[in-house]
Amino acid sequence: MTQLATLPGVRAERDQSIVARPGRRRRRLGPGNPIKFGAALGPVLLLVLWSIGSATGWLDPRVLSAPWTVVTTTGDLVADGRLQSNLLTSAQRAFAGLGLGILLGTVLALLSGLSRIGEAILDGPIQIKRAIPSLALLPLLILWLGIGESMKITTITLGVFVPIYIHTHNGLRTIDSRYVELAETVGLSRWEFIRRVVLPGALPGFLLGLRFAVTGAWLALVVVEQINSTSGIGYMMELARTYGQTDIIIVGLVLYGALGLLSDGAVRLIQRRALTWRRTLAD
Repeated sequence: MTQLATLPGVRAERDQSIVARPGRRRRRLGPGNPIKFGAALGPVLLLVLWSIGSATGWLDPRVLSAPWTVVTTTGDLVADGRLQSNLLTSAQRAFAGLGLGILLGTVLALLSGLSRIGEAILDGPIQIKRAIPSLALLPLLILWLGIGESMKITTITLGVFVPIYIHTHNGLRTIDSRYVELAETVGLSRWEFIRRVVLPGALPGFLLGLRFAVTGAWLALVVVEQINSTSGIGYMMELARTYGQTDIIIVGLVLYGALGLLSDGAVRLIQRRALTWRRTLAD
């Protein structure tokens, strides 16, 4: 059988079966080419289904307001300035907690990822924190910090720094050891090693953690703004719940969703620009 397979005629026939037939389109593996405005396809489909359900009466307006009612309510909130004021307050809280969480998570990841002693000291407590939801710490944070801005920003920070730490630390630990050996061979200093090898190697993990972090910041914000707040999107929604104003609640939810989608899109854009040297299925 082996000898038969090695005959010229059989081998040529086998080789021809591997080559694609002329005129036949070759099947491409992988997800295919990116779809233009593909990120908006899902939200637009949801909006269409929501509109159809409201127009046909399948959705009770007392349970879920119609899209056109939400648009009218949004216009009213913008006209009297309530939406802009509450949005500004929410954005300040989210970005303050996000900035502190990114800084804390990055510093801890570098200390743990570049030092075995640092990893032994830091990684265990952070993994314990990872298993405890930040919102479960709210009772303690309220006792320690009160119900003011410090508690809200701290809660957001705790929800942000863990994904930054986890993914950045993983990026540091998965740097190819050959690069380390090459840096030692050419005699790079400690700082040059960090700048030329460590930081570029950890960048993909950091940016992946940043995607989780921006989403975590908005999720934490939703909760903390409904705890004795006097401003913010969450406060506006909680006040609307008291008076049964479903349309204002939907405005707040849509706004949170839009902010999360835009934030994630911004990070993905940074990923594509910063990681042009990588070839992936997403390209």
